[in-house]
Amino acid sequence: MASKNASDVLVDVLVEWGVEVVFGLPGDGINGIMEALRQRQDEIRFIQTRHEESAAFMACAYAKYTNKLGVCVATSGPGGIHLLNGLYDAKLDGQPVLAITGHHFHDLIGTYAQQDVDLDKVFADVARYNVRVMGPDHVESVTHLACRTALAYGCVAHLNFPVDLQEKEP
Repeated sequence: MASKNASDVLVDVLVEWGVEVVFGLPGDGINGIMEALRQRQDEIRFIQTRHEESAAFMACAYAKYTNKLGVCVATSGPGGIHLLNGLYDAKLDGQPVLAITGHHFHDLIGTYAQQDVDLDKVFADVARYNVRVMGPDHVESVTHLACRTALAYGCVAHLNFPVDLQEKEP
């Protein structure tokens, strides 16, 4: 395998934490993450849902019935917003769920570009740990903290990952 990019590091950490399955719906805002999951499909299974809301509910149910970390992924903007119902279910039932969302290109954030929604702000109430990934060197530590927080406190954690940083190498 060539040198690892930020999405590869994200998936490495998920595997370290024992994540075996990720629920979600692909989209342009998470292309790097989807490719990293595809390359590691022998270690971590991606289950494609028909709607992001289903992905979050499935991650919550997975956590409830396995006592493991549930993980869901959605693209930027409205795709990420669709996770909220399932994530509130996890929050109110005290279940460990990690939500990973894409975000616009980092240099277009705040420019009113298409689907430029600050999901880290939208998720502030539902997620106890809620961070925007700021670069490839940031991914490993925040992913560990997100997994640790969700499992230790039985809560929702959220990582918001700009699309152009997903394939950037450290």
